[in-house]
Amino acid sequence: QVQLVESGGGLVQAGGSLRLSCAASGRTFSIYHMGWFRQAPGKEREFVAAISSGGDSTSYTDSVKGRFTISKDNTKNMVYLQMNSLKPEDTAVYYCNFIKLWGRREYSEYDYWGQGTQVTVSS
Repeated sequence: QVQLVESGGGLVQAGGSLRLSCAASGRTFSIYHMGWFRQAPGKEREFVAAISSGGDSTSYTDSVKGRFTISKDNTKNMVYLQMNSLKPEDTAVYYCNFIKLWGRREYSEYDYWGQGTQVTVSS
């Protein structure tokens, strides 16, 4: 049974930082790529960041490059998203998920999604 539990969201002012955490279970965590996705009001879910199964490769959408850092801890089945220099346009519900294929990491390709964690950035 897949379980995805996101935490760490909150309300911050522009320029602030948050660290999101995701506890993932139900799959052999260390052999799966992981990703963060977000969905803003009135918009479709979009890819934010991905990290390869071993943690040696990362990928980011252009709008967060240089500001966000994805990491994972295979001993704890945890994936993190450090978000710095937050902007109001980062406001969204953030979700983590397993990624099936690195070449299609922007889509996850798994249907189960957790509740997400709300990030609100005020101007």
